[in-house]
Amino acid sequence: MNTRMDRSRFNIGTYHLKPYARTEQHVKDLADCGIDFVCCAEYDKATLDLFEKYGVGAITVGIVPGWWGGDGENTGTLRKVNSPEKYLAAAAKFKDHPAVWGIDIGDEPSALDFPYYGEVYGMVNSLFPKQFPYLNLYPNYASVSRNTEDETTCQLGTKTYDEHILRYCENVPADYLSYDFYVYCTTVRKAYENLISVADACRRSGRSIWIVLQVNSHVPEKWISENMLRFQAFSAMAFGVEVITWACYTAGWWYNQVLDEKGEKTAQYEKLKKINKEIKTLAPLYMEYRTADTHFVGFGGKNAKEIEGSSSIKVKESLSTGYVRDLRSEDGLGLLVGEMVSKNNDGSRALFITAADDYNDVDHRKRAVTFTVTNSDEKIDCFGLNGKKELLRDGAGYRIELESNEAVIVTVRP
Repeated sequence: MNTRMDRSRFNIGTYHLKPYARTEQHVKDLADCGIDFVCCAEYDKATLDLFEKYGVGAITVGIVPGWWGGDGENTGTLRKVNSPEKYLAAAAKFKDHPAVWGIDIGDEPSALDFPYYGEVYGMVNSLFPKQFPYLNLYPNYASVSRNTEDETTCQLGTKTYDEHILRYCENVPADYLSYDFYVYCTTVRKAYENLISVADACRRSGRSIWIVLQVNSHVPEKWISENMLRFQAFSAMAFGVEVITWACYTAGWWYNQVLDEKGEKTAQYEKLKKINKEIKTLAPLYMEYRTADTHFVGFGGKNAKEIEGSSSIKVKESLSTGYVRDLRSEDGLGLLVGEMVSKNNDGSRALFITAADDYNDVDHRKRAVTFTVTNSDEKIDCFGLNGKKELLRDGAGYRIELESNEAVIVTVRP
């Protein structure tokens, strides 16, 4: 990927920085919140200069012709509406800026437009050698959270979501797959099923997973809590996500953004700043590994109802790998466990463990996670949201105390 974006590290983005939030103090606050880049950024040189000063990147809109799949009425018409000549003309007028990391080429297209999007991706990659083309896909409920089966099929351009993702991988030569999923508008079961679909496809095709999550709310009376942010971020990371983009920082869609319509911080600012700091505490170690598989462990009690009826979610009472045995939650509630291997092939392995038991933040609790190891000569360490975390001995095994929606990385090194 041609890019100024440092892909060796975990990146956190956000959607929208409206004109009322583009002073130097606003941009400094954005960076202080742990935001690395802004999606749907307009080419505003004064703001881009501030981005450069504070180390923030821009994925810009309006540079090349835009596109949104919407309700599916424009399915299959991308080439007709946005001809190759339009991309050539756009590149001829473009003035580069160091803060411009990516060029937005569209949002939520139909699979019927993927073949042409493959051409567009290649054109933009070539025409803008210092930027990468950014394309974001539908979730498995398509763009409308309460639509009919016919509407979903029309939007996706395929009969199933798995086929939609397959067609993207076949046609678009990107080394990442980005999609949005707003769990507090639909169900946690669908969120897990979407992560499974995308993670499987990305592992097969060698792509990185990027995801857009929500810090705002689709109803004005609901505010997303710290633990809801943790649930979204760490569930995604258990599947190997390497880029998280939060929607929305300023007005874009819905309610209760990070900044209000006057550019003042809402309660969401400090929440998001705290969770982004926790993500970035884990991130350097996390990025040393790739996630080879993800396991659902426990998911009894209240968590059983959340995944009821899913054919793709396979639950284990406990997890045993080649190096860890009988990993389980003492209360039997949900653990998501990402099984990770070292990117530099040094024989090190890791487990990304999150207590995915309280996605609505209504029943916060502490529980113990226990396991034993196959080879007692290997070095076992645990790292949490504040750095190295105590790994307790429990007879012949180990014990970790986890709060609801907390995450840790357990490393096993030769």
